[in-house]
Amino acid sequence: QQDNLLFLWSITVSIFGIGGILGSSGSRYLTVKFGKKKCLLCTNVLMIMAASIMGCSKISHSFEMILVGRFMCGVSLCVPLHHQYVGEISPRKLRGFANSTSSFFWSLGKAVGQISGQRELLGSQSLWPMLMASCGVPALVQLVTLPFFPESPPYLLMHKGDQEGCKKAIRQLWGEGQHQAEIDDIMKEKATMKNTKILSVLELVKEPAFRWQLYMIVILTATIQLCGINAV
Repeated sequence: QQDNLLFLWSITVSIFGIGGILGSSGSRYLTVKFGKKKCLLCTNVLMIMAASIMGCSKISHSFEMILVGRFMCGVSLCVPLHHQYVGEISPRKLRGFANSTSSFFWSLGKAVGQISGQRELLGSQSLWPMLMASCGVPALVQLVTLPFFPESPPYLLMHKGDQEGCKKAIRQLWGEGQHQAEIDDIMKEKATMKNTKILSVLELVKEPAFRWQLYMIVILTATIQLCGINAV
């Protein structure tokens, strides 16, 4: 029984990563097909569903609901859209700062989750379902507020060819003014992408020009996994 319990805990922890692989592998197709805003809204709905399922697992006496909820959380969180959308809707002078906020709030969320999970707070035997369901709160806030934001201007211009929609989105985000320079930058990026071949994962691994960059990324990622942050 102890071995079975350890196996179930291992599956519960690792199934988040399995969902993350699924979510990240399909992110490129989904963002090009539907746009970043719509994909973000869908991931918010998925996260709220996952939070509801995990929150009801205790009263339903079902650990399978935690497995399903963790898997759905992995799919939702590991679709890399937030920093892309925030970076694309930000003015040029704030773009670098906006892109860095995703890492900051990711770490802040981990810290808040660890603190909230203490037995004196939400980690008690009676309150842990609320802790499991708390991941739906930020998703609900974003689901309510995101419809008031426009679609990403680069997506509208580069993938949809909607120049008027792009200008309207820029005016809504950055206010009235001369934004032709930003539009010209997007057009230059679009022209560059037409002449650039998008490599698959296998082609990227085989490409000698990116070999050392790939080695560096793998080493850095492996080092992060071994530094103990996941254990914390």
